[in-house]
Amino acid sequence: MADHQDETGAAYDGVVELYASLFADGLEQRPFARAMIGTFAELVRATGNLRVADVGCGPGHITAMLNELGLDASGFDLSPGMVEHARRARPALRFQEARMEALPVEDGALGGVLAHYSTIHTPPVELPALLAGLVRVLAPGGLLLLSFFGTDGPEPVRFDHKVTPAYSWPVDRLAGLLTGAGFDPFARLLHDPASERGFLDAHLLARRR
Repeated sequence: MADHQDETGAAYDGVVELYASLFADGLEQRPFARAMIGTFAELVRATGNLRVADVGCGPGHITAMLNELGLDASGFDLSPGMVEHARRARPALRFQEARMEALPVEDGALGGVLAHYSTIHTPPVELPALLAGLVRVLAPGGLLLLSFFGTDGPEPVRFDHKVTPAYSWPVDRLAGLLTGAGFDPFARLLHDPASERGFLDAHLLARRR
């Protein structure tokens, strides 16, 4: 997994300022994503454990949103450049370089994990190990919101993402991986794409058993 993740981190290091500028307005043009993040935050608050991780946080715009929604959110990213940018742009928040499957968080500590299109570069064979790492840091009953590109076919589809190769997933197939990792998926939202790629935008909410 290290070689793939090193390549992904390096690719994002090369587009930090461009990527940050594209998301300078947060999710103002993405009402469905905002709605799911709001629902996620509400459900996490109801658990009483406000600690959450924004994994693959990029420039930190969603980490900031989670904090505004009343959560104690920290951002984690593979890219040192992204982490540096996030710290500079949002000095009151916490950001750290880390891999998603090996977060520097104690077992069972978190009330929620948000992975907003941050697992899309993970090859399908490596995704179960990544999900196991997210299960480890969540308390029982903790929430996961996983957003990704959805496809109608039976298998994941590799495509040329503008930064580095990525994968879209059949929603039922990815929900099955969540179940196998120790989650209970309980809500999903699919909608027409916000980009020209043509894949559905997909969001899955799940609880850690």
